[in-house]
Amino acid sequence: MRRKALAAAFVLTTFAACSGDASDPTTGSTATATSTPGPSVPDISLVPATTGPTVPPPSVDLPDELPTELVVTELEPGCGVKAADGDAVFVNYVGVRSEDGTQFDSNFGDQPFPVQLGAGGVIAGWDQGLVGVSAGERVQLDIPSELAYGDAPEGDVIKAGDALTFVIDVVGVVPTTDPADAPSDVELPTSDEPVSDLVTDDVREGDCTAIAAGMTGIIHLQAARADTGAVFGSTWDTAQPETIVLEEAQLLPGLVDGIVGMQVGGRRIITIPSDRAFGPEGRPELDVPPDTAVIVIVDLLAAF
Repeated sequence: MRRKALAAAFVLTTFAACSGDASDPTTGSTATATSTPGPSVPDISLVPATTGPTVPPPSVDLPDELPTELVVTELEPGCGVKAADGDAVFVNYVGVRSEDGTQFDSNFGDQPFPVQLGAGGVIAGWDQGLVGVSAGERVQLDIPSELAYGDAPEGDVIKAGDALTFVIDVVGVVPTTDPADAPSDVELPTSDEPVSDLVTDDVREGDCTAIAAGMTGIIHLQAARADTGAVFGSTWDTAQPETIVLEEAQLLPGLVDGIVGMQVGGRRIITIPSDRAFGPEGRPELDVPPDTAVIVIVDLLAAF
């Protein structure tokens, strides 16, 4: 089952929900196990696969001594919110044996892998070592065997008692949804007059990655009629952020143009004229009449 994104209601579907799955990278060299995203892990399975050149993993500097406790080393700094238990962290990673550097897994060049911290879906060294990371950060985890696979061999490379070393690029951190963050107190710029131009208003500036056309974003959004202010959809109602691809083939042009340039951590009010929203057809199933402008409040949680 897959979730139909709320944001896709601006193109094809109604506000409906299903769910998808994702691979677990820390279960061995073949990475065949799967996990189902929980309510705090946005589903990126609907993001189109890229066909660009293969991205080689970064080189890994092995520790001078095999780790007997978890060692977390920041290689490059990040920005924005720091990950806490319960948050979703999206990563690219490469894993090697700490003893000799033999690589057993990597997802560089593929979609980022989502991890819900504290849920037990990955080895303990990840659950503990990724707490406190932020978007854009590169971190090295040197993990003793007891926080990896212990005395159980895993796949063709990982042997019993192996310590493991990972270099991880954090591409996004999505905090657990807090209903108190819903924009219930935001004053909407409603008007009985026709809306002719797209208007944006940053009510909260972001402090991290700026999203550009073609990028993937993870957002919360609330949509309302611009004439009455009547809300016809909100992701805060389900506590589940939505994943979007910022291109007109995926979203209405007004939403694409309105989100471009936002920085992660920001909140923006976007007023979209009817001809760049639902046009003369409207969306009767959402109680949006023909030729009705809409107002969308967007929180940008991650961009990659």
